[in-house]
This record gives sequence, structure tokens and C-alpha cells, in this order.
Amino acid sequence: MIALRSDLKVVLAAQPVDFRKSVHTLSALVSEALRANPYCGDVFVFRSKHMDRVKLLAWDGSGMVLVTKWLHQGRFNLAADPQRCGASEWTRVSPKPVKQPAVVG
Repeated sequence: MIALRSDLKVVLAAQPVDFRKSVHTLSALVSEALRANPYCGDVFVFRSKHMDRVKLLAWDGSGMVLVTKWLHQGRFNLAADPQRCGASEWTRVSPKPVKQPAVVG
């Protein structure tokens, strides 16, 4: 479980990643490419090339948590540039109704 704390940082990797990467490879990417400590408790967000999938990586104190989400329709609206991603933009985001997939897998 990712604990929500007042000092929690969410770091978005601007470049897309290969979604075959494992928790170990993504941890190394955080350390080497982002120059951050993957075990600090912050949440690191990675996106796919087509912006239809995201992976969240976080250390919860006892192990690494890797969450994957993919959209069946549409794309994630992720602004990699902090200047473009103001608080007002995030407050305007609201969930849209989604049909459940008919087939699993």
C-alpha cells in the first residue's frame, strides 16, 4: 500500500519506458536516470509510448510496490513539464464512466 503523507512526492519520468521492465529494472532506472533514491518512499510514475499505460513504483517500508494500469480507451493526461501542470489543471480532472471489458486477458 502506498501511504499518503504530507511530504509525499510523485515523480513523473518524462520519457516513455518499455513496459516489459521489471521492478528491479525500474528501480535501477530511478537511481541512474532520475538520480533519485527508489527506497525513499516517493512514488515514481512511468508511462508507455502511447500514453495508455502507467506504472507506479514506490517503496512502502517493507518492499517495493509496482502498480500497473492500462486504459482500454483513451490516454492518460500527464504533463511532464511542471510549468504546464498547475494545481488547477489537476483539480479539473474527473473520472469518466468506463465500460468493463467483456473478455479477460
